[in-house]
Amino acid sequence: MPAELPMIRRVVCEIDKQGKSVIVEDGPPRHIRTAPDRPGFRVCNLWATFGSPAAITDPDRSTEVKGILPPPGGTIVKIIDMPPEPKDKAERDRLLGHSVGPQAQERGLRRRPESGHPGFHETDTIDYAVVLKGEVYAMVDGGETLLREGDILIHRATNHAWANRSDSVCRVLFVLVDAK
Repeated sequence: MPAELPMIRRVVCEIDKQGKSVIVEDGPPRHIRTAPDRPGFRVCNLWATFGSPAAITDPDRSTEVKGILPPPGGTIVKIIDMPPEPKDKAERDRLLGHSVGPQAQERGLRRRPESGHPGFHETDTIDYAVVLKGEVYAMVDGGETLLREGDILIHRATNHAWANRSDSVCRVLFVLVDAK
C-alpha cells in the first residue's frame, strides 16, 4: 500500500484596512474529500471564485463547491492525490466508478466510461493540470501521454481520464475555469 502524501498547507493573503498585505490564514484546506475504499485518494478544494472578473475582497467559498466543476462564470483551484489504480480491471472499474459517481449528475459534466476507462469524462471547462509529485497518464480519445513532476496539461472541454499506473500516490494541482 503506497503511503499517503502529507496534507496540503494553504496560505491566504489579503490587504488589511491600512492597505498592507497580510497573511490571514495558514493551515489545511477547509474542504477535503476522501474515498474510504481508496486509501490515498484526496481532493482538497483550495479556493473558488464565483464570477468574472473575480471580486478581490470575496471570502473563501471553496466549501460551497461540492462537485468537480467551478461555479458558473467562476473558477476552482484544487489538489487531487491519486493513488495507484488497482491492476485488476473489475476492481479498478468498481473503485474508480464509485469514487466519481456521485458527481455524474453535475451540470456541465458528462461521464464517458464507454471510452475504455471508468474515469473518462468531459467538462464545460478549461483545465490547467500541473503534476506536483509522481506521475500519471493523461488519456484522451486519441491516445495517452505520461505526465511527470513539473509537466502541465491543458484540457479544453476534452473527453479525458487519469490513470496512475505507478506504485506511488500522484499529486496534481488543477485550476478549472468555467467555459462555453
